Amino acid sequence: MDYTPGIWRRTDVHLENPEYHTRWFFKYFLGKVHQNYIGTDAEKNPFYLSVVLSDQNNQRVPQYRAILWRKTGTLKISLPYSPTKTLSVKSILSAMNLDRFEKGPREILNPEIQKDLLVLEEQEGSVNFKFGVLYAKDGQLTDDEMFSNETGSESFDKFINLLGDTISLQGWAGYRGGLDTKNDTTGMNSIYTVYQGHELMFHVSTMLPYSKENKQQVERKRHIGNDIVTIVFQFQEGEDTSPSFKPSMIRSHFTHIFALVRYNSQNDSYRLKIFSEESVPLFGPPLPSPPVFTDHQEFRDFLLVKLINGEKATLETPTFAQKRQRTLDMLIRSLYQDLIPDLHKVPFSPQNMLNRRSFSDVLPESPKSARKKEEARQAEFVRIGQALKLKTIVRGDAPTSLVTTGLCRKEPWESQSFCSTFSYETVCADSWGQSLLVATEAAGVMMIDAVDPLLSNPDAQVLPPVQVFDKTMVVKQMHVLEPQDLLITRTDKGKDARLYVFRLNMLKRGLEERQLVRTKCDSRENKLEKTKGCHLYSINTHHGSELRIVAAIRNKLLLITRKQPRPDGMGTLAATTDSPVDQFQYIREICLCETPVVMALVDGPTGENDNMICVAYKHQFDLINESTGDAYRLHHVDANRVNFVAAIDVYEDGEAGLLLCYNYICSYKKVCPFNGSTPMIQSNASDFHFSWNQMPNAIVCAFPYILAFTTDSIEIRLVVNGNLVYTAVVPELQLTASRSDIYFVSSAPVNSASNCSSRDTSSQSSPQTPTGYEMPVFPSPLGDGEAQCKHIFKIPLSNLVGRSIERPLKSPLVNKVVTGLTAQVPSMCVAPAGPLMQGASHTLSLSRMEIKEIASRTRKELLGLTEEPGGKSGTVKQRKMSKKTTEEEPKARALTSTGSDRMGSKSANTDSDVQRHCSFSSDDAAQEKAVLPEESPPLASPFNLSTSFDDDVLDLK
Repeated sequence: MDYTPGIWRRTDVHLENPEYHTRWFFKYFLGKVHQNYIGTDAEKNPFYLSVVLSDQNNQRVPQYRAILWRKTGTLKISLPYSPTKTLSVKSILSAMNLDRFEKGPREILNPEIQKDLLVLEEQEGSVNFKFGVLYAKDGQLTDDEMFSNETGSESFDKFINLLGDTISLQGWAGYRGGLDTKNDTTGMNSIYTVYQGHELMFHVSTMLPYSKENKQQVERKRHIGNDIVTIVFQFQEGEDTSPSFKPSMIRSHFTHIFALVRYNSQNDSYRLKIFSEESVPLFGPPLPSPPVFTDHQEFRDFLLVKLINGEKATLETPTFAQKRQRTLDMLIRSLYQDLIPDLHKVPFSPQNMLNRRSFSDVLPESPKSARKKEEARQAEFVRIGQALKLKTIVRGDAPTSLVTTGLCRKEPWESQSFCSTFSYETVCADSWGQSLLVATEAAGVMMIDAVDPLLSNPDAQVLPPVQVFDKTMVVKQMHVLEPQDLLITRTDKGKDARLYVFRLNMLKRGLEERQLVRTKCDSRENKLEKTKGCHLYSINTHHGSELRIVAAIRNKLLLITRKQPRPDGMGTLAATTDSPVDQFQYIREICLCETPVVMALVDGPTGENDNMICVAYKHQFDLINESTGDAYRLHHVDANRVNFVAAIDVYEDGEAGLLLCYNYICSYKKVCPFNGSTPMIQSNASDFHFSWNQMPNAIVCAFPYILAFTTDSIEIRLVVNGNLVYTAVVPELQLTASRSDIYFVSSAPVNSASNCSSRDTSSQSSPQTPTGYEMPVFPSPLGDGEAQCKHIFKIPLSNLVGRSIERPLKSPLVNKVVTGLTAQVPSMCVAPAGPLMQGASHTLSLSRMEIKEIASRTRKELLGLTEEPGGKSGTVKQRKMSKKTTEEEPKARALTSTGSDRMGSKSANTDSDVQRHCSFSSDDAAQEKAVLPEESPPLASPFNLSTSFDDDVLDLK
């Protein structure tokens, strides 16, 4: 089916690291009762710590928020609140991996400190942006010619009116972007708009002063040449005309990104192409292929988000990052010098603005005698903070979240209610077709059938859960593998723990015939005897030839394989007995030095003696060779306490990559070359890491997103760069299944789970912070005998990766058809996450390998390794040019696709930064195609996905 641009609203256009999620001090601290501390670390560098007890957007989810200010930048974390356990400053700093001090932290009582800390936060970057807009006539090859265009064309005027409103600069009170608003020395008018709380000013070349005597038009270049991002507008004569613009035509040491916009009058469409410096990290949203927009409003939203994200990404380049770090260091040391005199004064004296309450509880109770004085101090503290907040808002520098996109769309991560009356505590779960198999703590294993969304009154058709196993089967971990007709479970704990394997057909037959619920005694023939004492197991994520299981029994790994039974004459797998135990064989045992906490199987490129096992224990991640048992150190965790979360396989290109998640950190490590026997594990230019705001309990990778599930929120970031796009508040959150569609449990009602975004509420009011004398209000406890019903929610994988999977795909392992989400189509497979959620296989309509193929194809387009039909000649020339600029680094990335190009690096030492986010799948499968059906049933989901795109290209650059 041919791609018609602009026929649907994209769901992957997001502002990255939005200020209403990242500017914590302004949003949660300023004008609220909170504590600020000062200290020096072991290297004698001063630091500041701010702590507040806040409510997650008035969702009755109290939590501590902490900001650590250091010269290297700010670190922000959230910690859960407990009414019975107080939190000390020392424990907060320890969670931030700061345990050794030259001088311990002291509390700063002076309310004026809020002004200084707000200045520190503003060093993260401006909330408002200025962009250059340069009009270029066809055939103009130099910047002097382009800047000398006195007026624009009709199509150019139409374009700038699409960007924003024409405002008069004389007396302009809003964000001016460096333009003169008093004497008209920079022109009389300009283009201005507000987008999602950001004020945007455009430096339009034809609106800036023009001089006939000055051929270089210095006044125009003074503004546009100093913009980080510049739009170059050209008129396109026809479909086949190739662009004549090259970044080398513009002489600027400051501009890092050019957005080439070409207008085609024949079909009233805009074509977009992005050029960026090689040192600029990857940023979204991804360009479609072809990058043509006929819907002008959609194009405007896409372009503005791309420009804002591009400028934010540029601020992370070495040039800007070093300047920011120097400024931050100077401000921190200057503030420290101002407070030094108070360090030597007597604590609690009237002249001392520092308190000796260094390692005391946060928000402690004051003695009755001092309560009035403390309340007066807090009132003054709040008054000064609120006045400062109001002044910042009036000045236009406030990080608000006003939604001004003009589009009302569903976000891809919004959840759907799956079951709102589940009254059991869940342990783990996995999807079985459209149903969910749930292991509970006290009621065995239950089957929950999905409500048919095509029914007019689905509430009347809710079926009670069906018990599959009784409470004697205490299941701790499970995998449903439908093509293998297999259910794998880890049951019991301690010495009695074992792995059990069942045929799904036998379980299904028992349910259909309404036989008695299976017990542990009935399942004796289904247990794998040698797995006694197993506390953890993992399976390979795709298994075309055989299924591999690694069971951890204390510090011993047991490798088990299952060869695929031969199909019978009907094409189904022949089952010789009711139990599949006899199909499994024990290969070998591997002894480790410690008991593993997290395991992940890494598939080798050949599958012959090159498969690996990633294990986490103590303070390290190790790689174990399945064939030899040799161990290699993959990553050492430099922290006193380590909470291992997950190891996610992102193997590609004959090399292995792993996303290692622990504490607040997510770190990507590449293993190369990956030949099984001697993997070289060393620092690589493509290695990178990012931090979560709250410690995750589980991680799910659903390209292009990576989701962290914490105790009360879902934090959503982009895989390619770790940038935050969204935080959803979900009280008492527990992830239950993620191998296909994502299922989670919450105590929240149906209408307020993950759909209660901080984005929706932050524009109205900031969360109210409980004071030391006003503890948070909690929901009333349940009465005796009253059971609280749990709500199970579902995030369809097709919504998260929907835009990607709609292009023709074919798994190299299974010949399947990819369709949209319907009531009859089973849910889809996702990357593994966490020890209890290891990915299974290509069991459903989208395989793990297909997810990898999506990421692989995206990576190629990020690196400019694809060519758009009809544009080969220009691409080849640009690729030759890029080779000249990166010949010192053979692997350096020079993006040369027609949808997006990289400009030559200005220094060789910046090449490494560009490579860091590129390794997320196998490139082998990128050229394979599958056939999409011409017609599909009506969508059962409220998320309307588009039809297939034959040439859809994801391009983050």
